[in-house]
Amino acid sequence: MNFDELIDRRNTDCAKWDKMEAIYGVPADEGLAMWVADTDFRAPQVVLDKMHEMIAHGVFGYFDNSVSFNGAIQWWMQERHGWSVEPDWIFTTTGIVNAVGLCLDTFTQPGDGIVVFSPVYHAFGKVVRNAGRELIECEMVNDNGRYLLDFDAWDAQMTGKETMLILCSPHNPGGRVWTQAELQGVADFAKRHDLLLVSDEIHHDLVYPGFKHIPMPLADPSVIDRLVMLTAPSKTFNIAGLHTGNVIIQDPKLRARFRDRMLALSVAGNSMGQAALAAAYSPEGAAWVDAQMQYLEGNRKVFDAAIADLPGVTSMPLESTFLSWVDFSGTGMPTAEFTRRVEKEAKIAANHGASFGQGGESFLRFNIGTQRSRVEEACDRLRAAFSDLQ
Repeated sequence: MNFDELIDRRNTDCAKWDKMEAIYGVPADEGLAMWVADTDFRAPQVVLDKMHEMIAHGVFGYFDNSVSFNGAIQWWMQERHGWSVEPDWIFTTTGIVNAVGLCLDTFTQPGDGIVVFSPVYHAFGKVVRNAGRELIECEMVNDNGRYLLDFDAWDAQMTGKETMLILCSPHNPGGRVWTQAELQGVADFAKRHDLLLVSDEIHHDLVYPGFKHIPMPLADPSVIDRLVMLTAPSKTFNIAGLHTGNVIIQDPKLRARFRDRMLALSVAGNSMGQAALAAAYSPEGAAWVDAQMQYLEGNRKVFDAAIADLPGVTSMPLESTFLSWVDFSGTGMPTAEFTRRVEKEAKIAANHGASFGQGGESFLRFNIGTQRSRVEEACDRLRAAFSDLQ
């Protein structure tokens, strides 16, 4: 578990490192890739051992590992989150974005309003719009660098055409871990407006000391009859490229509808992804995650200290995730100027805040899930790029 080991991902068909020049104009040879939400850490040894075992076997035919796969999910959810899951509640998709698309296809109609609390993970909006649904952005309150949910304002915003709410819990990009009271408020909002609640909890393992993630069915069991849970090992163990997500549905009526749609579309998982999940959701995987969070805690402190040195620039205190949400509004600079400094002077590729929807316009999202030396280098570059403010 040497998270300091520098791993060169350039020229490996890696989206984060190999596409930053084409997308951001940040040169590949000297740029720092801090945009795509995967880490630069090697997957846990228990996962690598399983992959080597499969490769050594050499046969990649049709498979059925449902017992070990579902059992690993059951163990992980109970052990790490206190949530008891039955095996017949679990469906496998090719990742969480695919799962969102399947939920839209199964439970909504073209033209329906799909609610999100913005700013939020940008892929939600892309999938919703491409499915011919209308994205309804309920903008959160930025209360001195901490997002709050404004249900009174959002109640007034609803028109009756809305049929689904997609919740990001923990929140990406703001890093909030929603409290019990906040999650109960979400459940009440969904019930008031008769919304199916799709809870994307992909970051649920990446929580910092002092905070606790609560799975939605535990936060408010009364919402189970309208709840679809989405989880995945991809962010936790840096195996997003294996495209394996979980859709977990407790309510039998919702489950039957989703199963029918999965069968109609012939959606199924892949052997490598499911085997990696079964290996990762284990005591060895749990120990690796705990060590990773300790390391990310150090990265968070280093990066936040550097941002605090830049007048007018603030980072939201991370409660979860390895994605730092940085607000440049206090500099008085237009978006084009602070973005230019980050990309052209600091040579850092970071996600543009506007892509996350309303309320994100003055932000950039920086991925600190990388080696400490790269985080420190990014800090030095940002201090230099904004040195005239100090």
